[in-house]
Amino acid sequence: MIQQNFAKLFEETYKKHWILPAFSNYEAGETYSFADVSKWVAKVHLILKHNGLQQGDKVALIGKDCAEWCMVWMGIVTYGAVVVPILPQFHEEDIRHIIHHSDSLLVFVGDEHEKALKLEEMPMVKGAFKVKDLTALPQLSRSAIAVGTEVEQLFAARYPNGFTKDDIHYPEVGNDQMLLISYTSGTSGFSKGVMATANNLVANIQFGQDTKLEHRGDNLLCFLPNAHAYSCAFNFLLPQVEGTHVYLLNSKPAPRILVKAFKELQPKLVVSVPLILEKIYKGILVPKLKNKWLSLALKTPIVKGIVHRKLRQALIDTFGGQVNEVIIGGAALNPEVEDFLLKIGFPVTVGYGMTECSPIISYAAHKIFKPHSAGRILHKIEEVRIAEPQEIEGKMIGEVQVRGENVCLGYYKNPEATAQLFTEEGWMRTGDLGYIEGENLYLKGRSKAMLLSSDGQNIYPEEIEAKLAMQPFVNDAILVSRQKRIVAIVAIDREALKKEGYTTDEAIKTVIDDARKRVNGSIAQFAQIGAIEILPGEFEKTPKQSIKRYLYH
Repeated sequence: MIQQNFAKLFEETYKKHWILPAFSNYEAGETYSFADVSKWVAKVHLILKHNGLQQGDKVALIGKDCAEWCMVWMGIVTYGAVVVPILPQFHEEDIRHIIHHSDSLLVFVGDEHEKALKLEEMPMVKGAFKVKDLTALPQLSRSAIAVGTEVEQLFAARYPNGFTKDDIHYPEVGNDQMLLISYTSGTSGFSKGVMATANNLVANIQFGQDTKLEHRGDNLLCFLPNAHAYSCAFNFLLPQVEGTHVYLLNSKPAPRILVKAFKELQPKLVVSVPLILEKIYKGILVPKLKNKWLSLALKTPIVKGIVHRKLRQALIDTFGGQVNEVIIGGAALNPEVEDFLLKIGFPVTVGYGMTECSPIISYAAHKIFKPHSAGRILHKIEEVRIAEPQEIEGKMIGEVQVRGENVCLGYYKNPEATAQLFTEEGWMRTGDLGYIEGENLYLKGRSKAMLLSSDGQNIYPEEIEAKLAMQPFVNDAILVSRQKRIVAIVAIDREALKKEGYTTDEAIKTVIDDARKRVNGSIAQFAQIGAIEILPGEFEKTPKQSIKRYLYH
């Protein structure tokens, strides 16, 4: 068990950073200091206490990311209750199901999700409150003790001389206590509620502190969903402990909006998913690289270094000009993109984690990052092993399994799934295939996604899909096995095809089939793509932009 206590850590944090800015709603221009955060937290405590909640009771939180969402989250967990953050992209039926399944007694809800809630489908819920101002929603309240605007009166009565640092006292919450249930989007049907303890969260915070990822007074742009473990740890919890100022984007992270925000905020760290870098590479850098003069310069040893430096600086300027590191997580970075970025010396690194580890499993700073790895194993908080390895392509590949301070308790009210998650020795099965070389972990893809060729060879589809996704006019691709033949299902860029004059189905099929042939020319014979299927639209994806494979067969 980690010595640093979660509740006391944030009690000390708010006192230490009292006058510093903590959270800002970027587009609205609203900023909350750590003093403001601590007052908001105190108001949430009063609401929970007034409604009779005890430590360990569940409280649901649904709404778009904003500073107020973050402060409500902190108010719930520092009270000792269990927060159930729900990804705002979930369908309203799933939202109501999660509130019911989690046994939530109260709900904090954003304006845009109020209509999704139906009291008759949430039999345990006492009442609901607005995320933005903590007022009660009478139509979603069963109890006469639901607090609305009265929270201000409660606050004034509780702190008649004003709220000061000395008023920050959080109840004892053991690090072994569950504080968070995360319902992930998953890859095989309806979500499971991952039970995370205070210790799991502190393990991730301690990793960030030891690695010196973030610093007091720096700016950080949060454009990933904080209901997801990756953003929660490094865009939300760690910044508070370090005194970093978090700006919440509050809107869809379109490249144009992100570039504007990066330029203004000049962050030193960017926490991202692969899609952002891949869009910049494919949409901006690839066209430049096709310029014949630039292409010629890159083939000239004397000039190549200068061109690389200029491309690196241009990319750094895109991220605001001050970025020291871009951490990619949530999914694998396309190898072609990774190779190019490392070649020009861009400070990118790729980490690996999952919700069940809150989320970190491996990471290496960009200066020591090994290409195509998932970073180094974090021995201070965990053990990692490769289970039942088999020699494939000269590597001992098997399932990656983890045991340590970051590993969750299991799945809420799902003993069968929890039993499947762990081995008899207590190792957590990740479901990912990989191998270890030295201190570095390398991934080969999801065990469920692995395909077998007609002659029994293992095929790791993610590697081939990445090659296909880099082809002109291809947005995304997945491989499936049909009648002993590998078939690629692809989503295409129809607008780009139209601009190039490919308007008929036959012409489009020919262009995309040419992409198949090019990829086949770069992969093993046993892994050849036998056919292409073109989606009429885009793939359905999870909030972290992973394709929901189980929907496509």
